[in-house]
Amino acid sequence: MIESDINAQGVDALIKKLHEDGVSSGREQAKKIIAEAEHKAEKILTKAKLAADKYLKEARLAADKYQAGGEQALNTAMRDAVLSMKSGLMAHFQADLKRLVSDSLSQPDMLEKMILEIVGSAKKSIGTEKHIDIILPVEVIGSQAIEERAEELQNGALTQYVLGLTQAMFQQGVTLHAANDFCSGIRVKLNDKHIILDLSEASITSLLMQHMQPRFRALLEGVIK
Repeated sequence: MIESDINAQGVDALIKKLHEDGVSSGREQAKKIIAEAEHKAEKILTKAKLAADKYLKEARLAADKYQAGGEQALNTAMRDAVLSMKSGLMAHFQADLKRLVSDSLSQPDMLEKMILEIVGSAKKSIGTEKHIDIILPVEVIGSQAIEERAEELQNGALTQYVLGLTQAMFQQGVTLHAANDFCSGIRVKLNDKHIILDLSEASITSLLMQHMQPRFRALLEGVIK
């Protein structure tokens, strides 16, 4: 009986010990699993953070590149628009200048003043004995007058009459002729030297543009930037 009780107590003690050892072992195992899980979680978070940082960095670079490209494209478009506007205004200015020159050269009074000035200067430079031919634009004489009085036109009598120039000038060796084209302005020819002074609409406009273009461009730069 006593031996049986001792054995029972031994079994109970053994069971208790096994239980305690099992719980302790289970707790240690649980702690170990948790620690490993936490370690793995930290590694996962670290990798995730690195991946996120890399993605954000690439995203920022892409955004900056896109923004820079967009700004560059916008700046290029604005520059092209400004250049186009300046070019258009310059062309408009040249067209207005050409029209102004053409209108002025179609006035007999203006041509008379030009002829008198040219003849006076030419005679001083080359001598009064030299002959000068002055070619006038057709529109000053008129196409109908050319058809009806072609003979007078050939010897300069008609153009002299139209412009009302003095006979004294033409006694000094100056003859007026009508141009065989529709060019505005006048051209002066020295017969003995075959020298032609071009005072046509195109040449005068070109000279005026050379003189006025820098000023006009400076004005544009001040207004349109």
